[in-house]
Amino acid sequence: MKHALLISGLALAGALAGCKPPPTDAAVARATLAPSAAGPSTPLPSPDTAGAVWAAGAQPLRLVYGVPGQPVLLALECRNAGSAEAALTITRHAPADSGAGALLALIGNGAIGRIEVDATTIGERILWQGERLAGDKAWEPLAGPREITVTVPGAGLVRINPGAMASELLSECRGAAPMIQPPEAVLSPVP
Repeated sequence: MKHALLISGLALAGALAGCKPPPTDAAVARATLAPSAAGPSTPLPSPDTAGAVWAAGAQPLRLVYGVPGQPVLLALECRNAGSAEAALTITRHAPADSGAGALLALIGNGAIGRIEVDATTIGERILWQGERLAGDKAWEPLAGPREITVTVPGAGLVRINPGAMASELLSECRGAAPMIQPPEAVLSPVP
């Protein structure tokens, strides 16, 4: 008896489903479509890095990169230098969309590294920032004196001019002998 009721119920459900009309253009016109979510911000052009240099930051074991007299393009900072927890933080000083994430590509000195970066609120701005242990192979592009490129999708490509400061920071963070001078020794007074 129960079996007969179940079969009858299934047959009735199938018959009702067959009564629905096929989709039409009129149904599309009646449907209320949710507004599409705003997409990502307009991609930024690559900044001009002619004359850009690394400089010691305000805190120890922090470097900033940019053209003197213009806004910083990139920052590197070491935390817990020389320990097993030593880590480098990279910040691409370019606007990021709230909640966004991306892979930052470091290319140079015969190596390629990819570092996850997230939109991070720093002060009143949202910038791209990521961190990895200093011993991670993703930092190998910094381990040499040649040109390096740093790319975050939508934030342009930053060319890091040849120099040793980033390599020295990486070595010191990993536990090598200190090589970076404190900021007051790097900066000379203006005559």
